[in-house]
Amino acid sequence: MKLKVMISETFDPWFNLATEDFIFRDMDPETKTLFLWRNDKTVVIGRFQNPWTECNTQKMEENGIKLARRQSGGGAVFHDLGNTNFTFLSDKLTFDKSANNQIITNALATFGLKATPSGRNDILVDTAEGEKKISGSAFKETKDRSFHHGTLLINADMSQLGLYLNPNIKKLQSKGITSVRARVANLQDLTTEINHELLCERIIESFFDFYGSTCPIEILDHEFLKTIPALNEHFQKMSDWNWRFGEAPQFNHQMTERFDWGMMEVHLDVHKAVVEKAQIFSDSLHPEMIEQLMASLTKISYTRDAFQSAIQKVALDLPMIKDYLNEFQEWITKEIS
Repeated sequence: MKLKVMISETFDPWFNLATEDFIFRDMDPETKTLFLWRNDKTVVIGRFQNPWTECNTQKMEENGIKLARRQSGGGAVFHDLGNTNFTFLSDKLTFDKSANNQIITNALATFGLKATPSGRNDILVDTAEGEKKISGSAFKETKDRSFHHGTLLINADMSQLGLYLNPNIKKLQSKGITSVRARVANLQDLTTEINHELLCERIIESFFDFYGSTCPIEILDHEFLKTIPALNEHFQKMSDWNWRFGEAPQFNHQMTERFDWGMMEVHLDVHKAVVEKAQIFSDSLHPEMIEQLMASLTKISYTRDAFQSAIQKVALDLPMIKDYLNEFQEWITKEIS
């Protein structure tokens, strides 16, 4: 039995997700692989999720929270250093998610915790208040390999879940997958003995025990990127705005505001972070402004900079109502951020 164990020493989510992608796409699936890692202050969304409907992107930008999009499905999660993440790779014929779950639950049992898999994705632990979720997973496979990754809550800051995973109150109607919130618990609330380093040791021991073999433990950091071109390519993709935001599924953003000079009701049809159609309904006395705005806001990126640039071009054409357009720009860029 060929085994491989890797631990990341960087908290960069794009590096860690790139490493996962490298493991999945480029490594030998005949080797049972375990990868352990942590991200700091990151919202990770699923492959087909919309960051604007899943996250408070404005609050994230204000507080320096990174956004990452993984290749697998599932819902949005907040990662900080209180989360320990695990990744398993195996060939498709011998893949067994129950084996992976057993490795994790056996490791938790060494801390006196009774943990059980629930449904397809979760691991629950018994608490005085009943069962609570301490782990969620996602899966991915191709014709020859299978991939399973998940997170374990050790001492995550639960207050951040509500701060960043709840979007602003907008009339956003998304066709993407939305997250389901569940009752969760931190493992340190159940036993003070547990921490990231010790849990990783126990998971690795459980991994070796399960397969009856051992292997050297590889430590990864950003220098590792320089040694493997394929991994660096994955990193460039994971960190790119077009992957993190531009892959958003189709959605409609409707917003309304009354200005001294008139009501503005804006409807944006957005797909892959590009405004495919902009419609504006208004009682303004300047129909030429409305016509030019609708034309200028169509086929642009759903970003603050793109909207500012488009509106300023209209302002150059209509200098007599530049103040109106500046007000409109200030409002709408806050709405979409």
